Amino acid sequence: MTQTVTAPDRTQISPSETGLTAMMRRRLVPLEQKVDPYGWLAVFGVVFIAALLRLWNLAQPNQEIFDEVYYANDANDMLTHFVEWDEKNNGPGYVVHPPLGKWMIALGIKAFHYDTFGWRISAAVVGVITIYMIIRITQRLFQSLILGCAAGLLMAFDGMHFVLSRTALLDMFLMVFVLAAFGAIVLDRDQSRRKWAKFIESGGDPSGKGKASRPPITIPWWRLTAALLIGLGTGVKWSALAFLPAMLILVLWWEIGVRRSAGVRRPIVDALLDEIGWLLLCAVIVFLAYLATWSGWFLTDTGYYRHWLRDSGRTELPVLGPLANLLEYHSAAFQFHIGLDDPHPYAAPAWTWLLLGRPVAFYFSKTVPCGAADCSAEVLLLGTPMLWWSFLPALAATLWFGVARRDWRAGAILVMAAFALVPWFFFSSRTMFFFYALPAEPFLILAVVYVLGCIMTPPPGMPRDENRLVTGAVVAGFFVVVVALNFAYFYPIYAGESIPTASWVTRMWLNTRWI
Repeated sequence: MTQTVTAPDRTQISPSETGLTAMMRRRLVPLEQKVDPYGWLAVFGVVFIAALLRLWNLAQPNQEIFDEVYYANDANDMLTHFVEWDEKNNGPGYVVHPPLGKWMIALGIKAFHYDTFGWRISAAVVGVITIYMIIRITQRLFQSLILGCAAGLLMAFDGMHFVLSRTALLDMFLMVFVLAAFGAIVLDRDQSRRKWAKFIESGGDPSGKGKASRPPITIPWWRLTAALLIGLGTGVKWSALAFLPAMLILVLWWEIGVRRSAGVRRPIVDALLDEIGWLLLCAVIVFLAYLATWSGWFLTDTGYYRHWLRDSGRTELPVLGPLANLLEYHSAAFQFHIGLDDPHPYAAPAWTWLLLGRPVAFYFSKTVPCGAADCSAEVLLLGTPMLWWSFLPALAATLWFGVARRDWRAGAILVMAAFALVPWFFFSSRTMFFFYALPAEPFLILAVVYVLGCIMTPPPGMPRDENRLVTGAVVAGFFVVVVALNFAYFYPIYAGESIPTASWVTRMWLNTRWI
């Protein structure tokens, strides 16, 4: 497995350029990686392994498990009614999550059938896509094919990602939009830095005043794409909105940083003035994309609260009326979410998630034969322990290395992980579950990979050390193998295989907390 890291713009600095201009270009122009054909074979090899694991025997257990009883039925009803439907009352169904995730489940049902394979296939495909995405994002961040494939394998061999890739719940669809949005703002950072480098190369003076000291205005397509993706993610679950301030912080931080690198006189003020318009446009795009996910509700008359004003005896104006009705629907759903405090046997407060303190049993049966007198078959939503128990030390090490090396990548990883996890700590009285942590997983894996990369490479400015590189690669490979073996050991209780109950008990490492 080989890799080629090139930075064409850096190596094509003209001898006639001043030392200052050349130095600025080196600081501004991001590295660009080109992966050779053998590298692409490695990438798609990892993706193939992930796809094989997730698609193999996907239809088993051949029944609705956990919340599939809600989401699979809602998705099927939406193919007929375009909104969620209450079969018992033959009327619109009251649901508390937006419709996009259920529409994505419905695509699988439409393409195949209304059966376990049909309603799970969309989550499986999206799960594989997220593994490809984490490989490519990791390659972009660290310019390393080895670390990219390591990140992909760690996600492929994670138990929680595996189970949610094979279940018709909403969280995998939420994760794909959040991860894609993060990838888009990283590309936006690259676009911005290239723009400033080109401006300086063409003779521009960033230290001046007025418009002449700034590059020409260009549309930040990747940033707008990120806003679109966050809007769509919010159309799966409202919790996607937690990542909007995270991305706002990163964009402004990076825009201030590029101006400092370029020598702008007032980098903070100029960044705010230059970017505020685009950021406001991003907020509009998030809102419009979210509204678009409710198209089925708007285009029919049968949705829940679709004519709330009219039914309440009030005037319903053509455009504002439906929006007011949708707002009332959202108010009711919001009250449900903040008031959800019913006890549940698998409830898990946020502080337990990284400790695997309370996984969720999606399915359990003792009637499936296994060749022994006493058998148990279970689908347990449990992260691969060797991976998940590495996340806390990896976050601490990422903070340490990030501060010591002044590394923007560590900051980005920590900000995204924080906004994925910390907000849940403010809802300590709410009933929560382990699968709420799924959107945080890519950034937790990036933290692990970042630490592995720091083991492999010296700090900036230090000479390349081949021995350190080899040692670090061995450590990274060893860790991936340990996680893969740990996943294989727990595979029967991830995939619902029937095994002797004695073998099932040996896998309950935390005893009653996992039962």
